[in-house]
Amino acid sequence: MKKIVIVTGAGKGLGLVLCHQLLISDYKVIAVSRTPTDEIKNLVEGYPVDFCFYKYDFLDTINISKLVKKITSEHGRPYGLINNAAIGNDGVLATMHESDISQIIKVNIEAPILFTKYVSRAMLLNRTGRIINVGSIIGSTGFNGLSVYGATKSALGGFTKSLARELGKANITVNTLAPGYMETNMTGDLKGEKLDKIKRRSCIGRLASVDDAAAAALYLLSSNAAGVTGTTLTVDAGSTA
Repeated sequence: MKKIVIVTGAGKGLGLVLCHQLLISDYKVIAVSRTPTDEIKNLVEGYPVDFCFYKYDFLDTINISKLVKKITSEHGRPYGLINNAAIGNDGVLATMHESDISQIIKVNIEAPILFTKYVSRAMLLNRTGRIINVGSIIGSTGFNGLSVYGATKSALGGFTKSLARELGKANITVNTLAPGYMETNMTGDLKGEKLDKIKRRSCIGRLASVDDAAAAALYLLSSNAAGVTGTTLTVDAGSTA
């Protein structure tokens, strides 16, 4: 029986590439996203047995427990969870609307904590599991205009460390994957000198790719990473070296 991995924020960017790589690596994938993109629809058609999609907006934190119950009742207990869903409104804190701040905190912190709360119950029954919280190097380095986003990613790192201690005795590992700047929709506004400056900071002269980050996630899910927990795996093409 194939191991089940849940991926949130699966509609595009890193989440979508994660789904592709997991399917190729013989996992059964449960994708959760607020938007059923064309790419998601193609995966549903191409992998009718091993890929399933659930439409859900993580601004709705009240019904997260019902979503997890539906997933586990229809597919069984998951082996892995990748908390990838996030929003990152760019803006200086002093002029950012309070509603935007609340939304970022709700989607990037409250939602993954609650989702993990209910998914981890199934993992505890199995006495095994892998949890990966997708953070960002911005959580430790900072970036102008992303103070709230950076705060949420830093919070996920603290969540990872304490949860790893809570779940370790049940053979469940918990780690943070911290990508650097990648060519995704969230970095689409990085152009010209700003983009060149980021590339110059890299040891290898380029941005990290979504494939780089997805491959690191697959490692953390594997048996080879059984002794890796409570830590952060940074994939940033050496920009923070």
